Amino acid sequence: MNRLIKGTCTDISSEGKGVVKNNKDIIFCDGLFPGETADIEILYSRAGVYFGKVRKLYNLSKDRIEPRCKVCSVCGGCQYQQLKYEAQLVYKTKRVKDALNRIAHIKDIKVNDCIGMDDPYNYRNKIQMPFGKDKKGRVVYGFYKENSHEIIPVKECHIEDKRAASILWDIKELIREFNISIYNEDTGKGILRYVLIRTSYHYPELMVVLVTSNFNFPGQRNFINALLKKHPEITTIVENVNSRHTNVILGEKESVLYGSGFIKDSILGLTFEISASSFYQVNPIQVEKLYQKALDLVDPKEDKLVLDAYSGVGTIGLIASKNAEHVISVELNKNAHKNAINNAKLNKISNIEFFNDDAGKFISGYDKKLDVVIMDPPRKGSDKTFLQTLIDKKIKKIIYVSCDPETLARDIEYLLPYYSLEYIQPVDMFPMSNHVETVVSLRLKERL
Repeated sequence: MNRLIKGTCTDISSEGKGVVKNNKDIIFCDGLFPGETADIEILYSRAGVYFGKVRKLYNLSKDRIEPRCKVCSVCGGCQYQQLKYEAQLVYKTKRVKDALNRIAHIKDIKVNDCIGMDDPYNYRNKIQMPFGKDKKGRVVYGFYKENSHEIIPVKECHIEDKRAASILWDIKELIREFNISIYNEDTGKGILRYVLIRTSYHYPELMVVLVTSNFNFPGQRNFINALLKKHPEITTIVENVNSRHTNVILGEKESVLYGSGFIKDSILGLTFEISASSFYQVNPIQVEKLYQKALDLVDPKEDKLVLDAYSGVGTIGLIASKNAEHVISVELNKNAHKNAINNAKLNKISNIEFFNDDAGKFISGYDKKLDVVIMDPPRKGSDKTFLQTLIDKKIKKIIYVSCDPETLARDIEYLLPYYSLEYIQPVDMFPMSNHVETVVSLRLKERL
């Protein structure tokens, strides 16, 4: 492959790559922005399109900036570090609008401007780093290079909570001091695989999770004591065991080595307990803006009975309980279901019920009239069976919180014959990346 072409970027793809047209060929290229012309080396092709790398830039976009991170071009975690933040928000709004146009065939629809941050750096409250060894046998940690298992060493990540950097560095030094072996993916030997750090925004609490291949690694107690001596701000340490040959970070077995095994944080005045494996939004500042937009769509006068589907640890349902008369929270994962019940007790909220069930099956068999269904599915979106259940039950209002504009547009297209799309609000939960969350509201058409 490896041929060189000269082309001009005309757009940004949904994956955050620059789009270049060369005759009939489409080329996707990292770190290239609209209006920029470059020599591009074609690296490979997939599904009829080509993927390339910038070799020489001839002119720069007015929105290009010098990135804070020096490895962003090889790390793959941030697509927009070299782009002004105001421009990032414009492209994220455009991504939502383009997806609705291209996939759901909706034209001339109002998409509100993407809601951004005052300071779009150091926002991530969940930091997960693989540990490995470089070619010289030295312990390193960082991020996997895109489409590879090569670790790009990163001493400081500019989108992560600043408190994590010194902890990770000292863990690396203690690994050498206590001679703790690093897991090798090829041989399956070694102990330490990942370190995960979770920080609280509203409380002085911080969790360190050591992901290992086996329980009770040699010198564990001395290692923990040494780490706590260096970082007394750590409030709990958990060992998570993952012995599987997989790229999934966490395993299913855990042991609390220090503290309670969880930390607390709050959203819109409600407190939530967060364990090592809990799903919890990674941007504590933007999540309040995201959920407030969803909460604003619940009308206390009309929306008496609200169902929270894909409820996880109950965050959205508990927040919605402020405006609704009663909330039904449905979650299939047993651990998340238990966490949701505990979070309701923690906040002394009584107008909510929790069910450990598939949301679609639950709604089908539920005999009371639901006024609103709030859904916050994973990145892959919902499925037709669940969406059809909403249609069949003639749910009056649907509030959809999405983390992927393309699957959101696909699901909306399925609902459009029966529902009107009333409100679309993108929120930037992941500055410096191409990802964007969106809150939408749909209302059942009267003819039904």
